[in-house]
Amino acid sequence: MGPNIDLALQLLPLQLWNTVYMVFASAFFALVIGLPIGVILTITSKGHIKEHPSFYKTLETIVNIGRSFPFAILMVALIPFTRWVVGTSLGTTATIVPLTIAAAPFIARLIEASLKEVDQNILEAAIVMGSTTWQIITKVLLQEALPSIITGITLTIVCLVGYSAMAGLVGGGGLGQVAIQYGYNRFNTFIMVATVILLVLLVQIIQWAGGRLAQSIAKKRGRISHE
Repeated sequence: MGPNIDLALQLLPLQLWNTVYMVFASAFFALVIGLPIGVILTITSKGHIKEHPSFYKTLETIVNIGRSFPFAILMVALIPFTRWVVGTSLGTTATIVPLTIAAAPFIARLIEASLKEVDQNILEAAIVMGSTTWQIITKVLLQEALPSIITGITLTIVCLVGYSAMAGLVGGGGLGQVAIQYGYNRFNTFIMVATVILLVLLVQIIQWAGGRLAQSIAKKRGRISHE
């Protein structure tokens, strides 16, 4: 057990940080891509402020195609693109590219669903008051849907933790690579179990933090609306 503990202490802290780095960096870039797509999907949908059925259908099809690829296949298919972007297809930084592309359409759909939950009466009131499209998006849609959006982003980050572990199969780094190289390939049950425990704890912390943040914003908005 002693050598196993030494090996775990040597590998796991760094690879836990690599997993956190991969997950949150890819979540950030996926949000940068997915948020505007989700907004455009919302406002161009039927009955919304910039209704455009043909544009909506085209963009929806692209997003659905992006969501349909299994991550393992997407990761391999994007190796040339990943190598072009970051200079290599191996390691933690390289893994951010397929993780981002996998998560962006997922986030776009979650953003769309959240924005469409906004009370239609609030939206109509903003239109009557002469608000511009940008004001409606930033001051009404995004603000009203913020707790739901945070919940959706939290769900996406949790999914990315699982994807990052899968990336270890092709040298993606992080806890997934430790589990495969030092746990599975070397039949080291201790390393496998330790890695799984860390992944479970990471997911629980993300879910707890995301849930608390969403609840806090919802309660604050509720107090403001009552005032």
